Amino acid sequence: MQAVILAAGEGMRVRPLTRGRPKALIPIANRPIIGYVIDALVRNGIRDIVVVVGYRKEQVTRYLSQLEIPVTVVVQDKQLGTAHALKCARQMIHDDFLLLPGDNYIDPGSIARIVNTRNAMLIREHPSPSNFGVVLLHDGFVTRILEKPEQAPSFMVSTGIYSLTPSFFEYIRENDITDAVTLMLENGEKIHGIIADDWQDAIYPWDLLKMNARLLPSIEPAREGTISRNAIITGVVRIGKGSTIGPNTVITGPVIIGENCEIGANCCIMPNTSIGARVRMEPFCLVGNSLIMDDCRFGSHSRLVDAVLGEGNVLADHVTTCTSSSLMEIGGAAIRPAFGAILGDEVRAGSLTTFKNCIVGNNATIEDGNRVISSAIPDDALVI
Repeated sequence: MQAVILAAGEGMRVRPLTRGRPKALIPIANRPIIGYVIDALVRNGIRDIVVVVGYRKEQVTRYLSQLEIPVTVVVQDKQLGTAHALKCARQMIHDDFLLLPGDNYIDPGSIARIVNTRNAMLIREHPSPSNFGVVLLHDGFVTRILEKPEQAPSFMVSTGIYSLTPSFFEYIRENDITDAVTLMLENGEKIHGIIADDWQDAIYPWDLLKMNARLLPSIEPAREGTISRNAIITGVVRIGKGSTIGPNTVITGPVIIGENCEIGANCCIMPNTSIGARVRMEPFCLVGNSLIMDDCRFGSHSRLVDAVLGEGNVLADHVTTCTSSSLMEIGGAAIRPAFGAILGDEVRAGSLTTFKNCIVGNNATIEDGNRVISSAIPDDALVI
């Protein structure tokens, strides 16, 4: 059994976090999403793995080269669709294979349910089915797939994970996998619908918070840094090498803190928080239910809750996120999500800035001035 992972796409709806990295490399619990996919395959004995790369392909290739198992890399020069990406790997496929997206989490148990079944797809109920291919079933077999319908007749959706044979290529006419699967069904082929145990996709950037909260409890606890004797640590917590935890700081797991971080005195890190490497947090900060990437710095008395921060953010003292909901339009869809803030890479914010249910683009700068940011800020903007 082989596996083909599609990791060529950008993930436009997850911008601004994907301007500098492909969606498959977004770190969840300090590990790229594609790492969980590969782990699920290896734990099921599948080691013949092909990864199709495209957008920011050098970054993906570099990550894959550091893995313990060899991975074959194929380049999709133009991102023309999932079926086109699969066709780029055609010469590498000589056996039955699993097809998986590289930017969705899937657990090893779900792979075990499908790996021995030919012509099958993993499916799962989702509260927002119109964002996916909605699957109609009869007696355990797929009868139809409706791609992102406005009015979904079912909550059952495709995870984009298939068990296929090389004959599947005969049905590829267009650039999307769903079209080829539909042609298979029209030709009388049967496709098993197998319910996944666990599957997570982040359609929008705030969905990363849910994925992060789901995966954090499974981390291995470790305390490899220097921890003050007056710090209080409870629950599942992992602290990386070279990190320091100041006195009177309270950490309540599940929490992961990367290597070489500086967490100041009298801080509070609440559950469902992942903190990348080389993050500096000055005293009296509070962080909770947040995903913070590498090389961020926070001034004292800052409060970050329900937030996703890209790499290299520098926030001055008394910066706050305020969780609320407002109507947004992303990719032509009107939605009302509830979160604190989504900050791209290299954002700068002055003292007393409040981020309220907003998305801030990469390299944006908010100057000092007791400001409330409650609307979208584009890349490279200056707020004065």
